[in-house]
Amino acid sequence: MPKIVSVGTAIPPFELKQQETLEFARRLFSEKFKDIERLLTVFSNGQIETRHFAKDLSWFQKEHTFEEKNNAFIEAAIELGVKAVGHCLQSDIYLKEPIAHQDIDAIFYISTTGLATPSIEARIMNRLPFSPHTKRIPIWGLGCAGGASGLARAYEYCLAFPNAKVLVLCVELCSLTFQPNDYSKSNLIGTSLFADGVACVLLAGDKVNVHRFSKHPVHPAILDTQSTLMPHSEDVMGWDIKNDGLYVIFSRDIPSIVQSWYGGQVNPFLEQHGLTTKDIRHFIAHPGGKKVLEAYAEALDLPPAMIELPFHVLKQHGNMSSVTVLYVLHEFMQKRAATGEYGLITALGPGFSSELLLVEWR
Repeated sequence: MPKIVSVGTAIPPFELKQQETLEFARRLFSEKFKDIERLLTVFSNGQIETRHFAKDLSWFQKEHTFEEKNNAFIEAAIELGVKAVGHCLQSDIYLKEPIAHQDIDAIFYISTTGLATPSIEARIMNRLPFSPHTKRIPIWGLGCAGGASGLARAYEYCLAFPNAKVLVLCVELCSLTFQPNDYSKSNLIGTSLFADGVACVLLAGDKVNVHRFSKHPVHPAILDTQSTLMPHSEDVMGWDIKNDGLYVIFSRDIPSIVQSWYGGQVNPFLEQHGLTTKDIRHFIAHPGGKKVLEAYAEALDLPPAMIELPFHVLKQHGNMSSVTVLYVLHEFMQKRAATGEYGLITALGPGFSSELLLVEWR
């Protein structure tokens, strides 16, 4: 089975504590919401402590056109993408020796927060010495589910081409979509939750001798994947695309949807492999928010310890859309699981949709 070998991240340069963003939101929204102080409790209730952004706070105090915001996205996406690729292919954590850019057969590029044609991975290939024949698979619009979905599509590529080494590059600069004149509660919640991040993952097909260059004796091998679309659920999360940019759609019902719907996707998926949630040692979940993590645990009857690492990533980085699950994967891989242990990589996104990957350390 194709294996996950290395993860690299690139943390945007501007760190903000949650109290700083709360004060920013208070100044911006206080005249528009009569119950602003009650609404601002979402900043503390989510228990996020720190987030990172591509621009400093003063940038968000001014209005910007869609063009300006998107140009800022392209500039930062290239810079941070180059760093994440480098950290993945030259990782001191995972690799005995660097992987040459020329050895990468395909790049799956995932994003939902900025537009670029040529897409970002093409622009990165002009900065780094990839082969000009490296295949490019840009995927846009999967939102928070994109990281897990990108891994699933890369797994399928490696099944078809077992000698391949493949990158999944996720770039999400959620802050650059911020709309200062959007006085919806969705925007206020998004302001309390979303952040910027970039991550890159290396996968290898079955015929690649990973032990030649990998420091780790065992790796998470992807056994199976499942994508599920909930019919007629377009209003749960996503974007409204307007003249001045992307406006967040973020339903307050997401935790309750997870509780009622999610277990019905996971349990049959595991049963196909003779497993139950009791067999899963590593719950590698996209932490959409504190309530979403708690809903995962309730839906699957997981002990609180199973969501500790996803919750830690949420506290330190916020919700970075598709990127977040790859930060969680990075944390789990550094713990060096034992041979034969199972994990579940999972994320939810617009559609409304679910992505599941069953992994076993081999």
